[in-house]
Amino acid sequence: MSDTNGQTNNPNTDNKYLDMDLLRFTTAGSVDDGKSTLIGRLFYDSKSIFEDQMEAIEQSSKSSGEEDVNLALLTDGLKAEREQKITIDVAYRYFATPKRKFIIADTPGHTQYTRNMVTGASTADLAVILVDASKGLLTQSRRHAFISSLLRIPHLVVAVNKMDLVDYDEKVFNEIVSEFRAFAKKLNITDVTYIPISALKGDNVVSKSENTPWYNGSSLLHHLENVKVDADENVVDFRFPVQYVIRPHQNFRGFSGRIASGHIRPGDEIKVLPSGLTSKVKEVVTREGNLEIAYPGDSVTLTTEDEIDISRGDMIVRKDNVPTVRNNFEAYVCWMNEKPLEPGKQYVLQHTTRTTQVFAEEIVYRMNVDSLNREEAGSLELNEIGRVKLTTSQPLFFDAYQINKKTGSFIIIDPTTNVTVGAGMMRAGSTVSKEEETNNSELSTQHSPNVVWEDWNIPREEREKRHGHKAQLIWLTGISGAGKSTIARAAEQKLWEQGKQTMLLDGDQVRHGLNGDLGFSPADRTENIRRVGQLSRLFYEHGNIVLCTFVSPFAKDREAVKALFPEGAFKEVHITCAPETAQERDPKGLYKKAEEGEITGLTGFDAAHQAPEDPALTINTDEVSVEEAVKQILELIGQGEA
Repeated sequence: MSDTNGQTNNPNTDNKYLDMDLLRFTTAGSVDDGKSTLIGRLFYDSKSIFEDQMEAIEQSSKSSGEEDVNLALLTDGLKAEREQKITIDVAYRYFATPKRKFIIADTPGHTQYTRNMVTGASTADLAVILVDASKGLLTQSRRHAFISSLLRIPHLVVAVNKMDLVDYDEKVFNEIVSEFRAFAKKLNITDVTYIPISALKGDNVVSKSENTPWYNGSSLLHHLENVKVDADENVVDFRFPVQYVIRPHQNFRGFSGRIASGHIRPGDEIKVLPSGLTSKVKEVVTREGNLEIAYPGDSVTLTTEDEIDISRGDMIVRKDNVPTVRNNFEAYVCWMNEKPLEPGKQYVLQHTTRTTQVFAEEIVYRMNVDSLNREEAGSLELNEIGRVKLTTSQPLFFDAYQINKKTGSFIIIDPTTNVTVGAGMMRAGSTVSKEEETNNSELSTQHSPNVVWEDWNIPREEREKRHGHKAQLIWLTGISGAGKSTIARAAEQKLWEQGKQTMLLDGDQVRHGLNGDLGFSPADRTENIRRVGQLSRLFYEHGNIVLCTFVSPFAKDREAVKALFPEGAFKEVHITCAPETAQERDPKGLYKKAEEGEITGLTGFDAAHQAPEDPALTINTDEVSVEEAVKQILELIGQGEA
């Protein structure tokens, strides 16, 4: 694969990289902060360019009278970029190290090209925001950080560049970090890393620099190689926008597209939107053969048991799990055109595979990028971001962007020029909540961790009424062999027999699937519980009694999960027994391996378990039978029945 420069250094073509994970990241910041130079340095120092390319760059740099090799020439592919020494277009670069593959979106810094940054960041797992140490934090860097927050990019790196121009002064670095931290408190960003670098000289880019002895963190490349890529795909809600209807002959009719979220199997009950017709999946067809199950991102053709009318732009979902269906909604819109967004003017909206006419009813407010305050506005100008009420001529089938990026995003097109003029992120509601009216900032520091769960198609309370019970999370923690899984399975069986809506999440279950990329280091254990907490909240919001059985040895990790839930919904149960009992049971053979030295850091053997200080329930399985333990858990759950 070639990028805009015609380079062919795509790691996907090298077999030794096929089993490695991939990090998509974007670089952003103000103009001339050194984004292209930084990418060139990553390529150069990681030996990801060819000798003839390097010779050409050195020659070009000499011809321009530059003292140092201009590494930005590696990435500035357009003639206009080379002449002006700026980046204009979004260019995608590919390289790899022995640890990971990378796709970089190199985006422009000029204000008029902010729209290109939105394009480059829309699929990123991480954003590198560059700040010129000699200039400090500028408006464009704030704007890019805000856009990264809106786009829900899970990881942010603030690279304070050109430290060589300020003599590697720690005070300058700390001042910029302090200023950005104050700004970031108003954003929905949880993971920010600060690194002092010099892209021109190579300080802390690939290797640690002796010029910054006061900096104790890792180099930028080391951070990129080791950052945990979040599993942010929605694996719960099946969404299949239909792209084509395939009918090669009268005996076959299939519906092709790419699975936006969730999974599907033959035999699953489905509903078609907007018609509401229902059927079952007969086959999941691909060029390589039929599948027993298909996942997000898979391009497949579905056939149905019944002959029902399905067309391009329709959406196939699960029968009892449908998205919002409506033709009026609110969205955050980033405007990308010189002509402003005008309420009442007709545009074209593209959402998944569905295209329809749209107009803006009202600009609810415009965001001030510097202060993050809301401002009244009658229109949105180029690169401005605001919250807008939109109405479409046909209903759309969507989820809130924070729940499902694929079905929660759209673009706006000018019908006269066919140019993309805006990009939007949907909210499930169409009115501003009272809580938000009292806030001066859209993303204030007063927002709780629950803010990302505020918009649901069918409220949890409605689901609870149908199920006849309250949704709850019962978190069973304890050492391996204490009896967590045995008790939880028996409890779920009883709840099932009572007609309750349940979901059981077990440590082994998620380790073989969702969290198969994680080990058992303290950091991996924390990430394991973080992911489980997010998944548990999804099931909770769908009205389930969720039973989680995890060793979860660290109290802070359990507290982080608890913070995701409304007060009283999270109930912590400590399943305990004597260490000798657990070692005798040894259901997974872990203690035997620990005794033989095959594994280390086993909780309950050579690593401690931080017991809950104030659990809702403590069950000692040395003293209590499984039946009695289940009875106690059911009594605990019964306290919250509707």
